[in-house]
Amino acid sequence: MTSRGSGKQVRKTAAERRREIVAAAAQVGLEEGLECVTRQRIADGLGVQSGLIHHYFPVIEELVAEAFTSATTAELDGLLPEAEAEPDGYGPLRALQRFFALISGAEFDNISKLWLNARHLSRYRPVLHDQVVSQELRWCRRIEQIITQGVKERAFHCEDPWAAAVRILAVVDGASAYINTSAEQRMEPLADLARTLAEAQLGLPVGGLRMP
Repeated sequence: MTSRGSGKQVRKTAAERRREIVAAAAQVGLEEGLECVTRQRIADGLGVQSGLIHHYFPVIEELVAEAFTSATTAELDGLLPEAEAEPDGYGPLRALQRFFALISGAEFDNISKLWLNARHLSRYRPVLHDQVVSQELRWCRRIEQIITQGVKERAFHCEDPWAAAVRILAVVDGASAYINTSAEQRMEPLADLARTLAEAQLGLPVGGLRMP
């Protein structure tokens, strides 16, 4: 349980090693699919024995679930940072404008594929199912918080921020459902659908959530 650095061996703490394993598994899940998250695959990638992976994750399904959670949490914090992580002057309107600008590109294609992959596998894997539900709710709550703050600041008009958040994410996820198949034919017509729905839900004019 050592690694090389600066010419000498450095023993990693248990917490560091566990984070390293989860990060490696998350990367495999993003690039290859959660089905490819196996002890041997992660051990090979890290250059360690598979027994080490088993030591930290005796139940492989727990590693699969943590890999999914790690990747999707990083996505959420990148797309919609917590309020305390936002720079000064970066309010609810700007947060959603940035969100829709980012998801319109190809940078997050792998994470869209991961969500699709996880939702399918969660039918058969209870531990993963629990994490998928938890992350879906976490996403909805983050958007609900942004909308609620926007209503307080009178940037938005919305009677039910929770319902609006659920509808917005349902449309975002619905468009992403084509990512593995007919994306080239369908994604362009769907590109503005979620943003346009969000504008209507928040009492904004058409184009109100476009980046200035």
